[in-house]
Amino acid sequence: MEVRWEIFLIIIGSALVTFLPRVIPLMVLSRFELPGWAMRWLHYVPISVMAALIGQELLLHDGQLAGLRNNIELFAALPTFFVAIKTRSLLGTVVVGVISTMVLRFCFAL
Repeated sequence: MEVRWEIFLIIIGSALVTFLPRVIPLMVLSRFELPGWAMRWLHYVPISVMAALIGQELLLHDGQLAGLRNNIELFAALPTFFVAIKTRSLLGTVVVGVISTMVLRFCFAL
């Protein structure tokens, strides 16, 4: 089997570009304790990122604001959100999301 060095170097470079931005802050921040306000602020970062990703996926289609009429994903998100809040179960939330999307796409195929 022949090894193409260009591809190998691209893989190594991609691994470094992915790995270093995650490891360097972890190494630096592990040396000292952050103030309380910074810890409170960091507590909301994952929620904010997830809300931005989900909001963009549900409300935009092809860079345009999606209307309610053709937005199956938004309607599928409603029962999924309800199950997530009530059960706090990742598996239940994913199952309800997949099933509600399948049912809505089957009933309202565009």
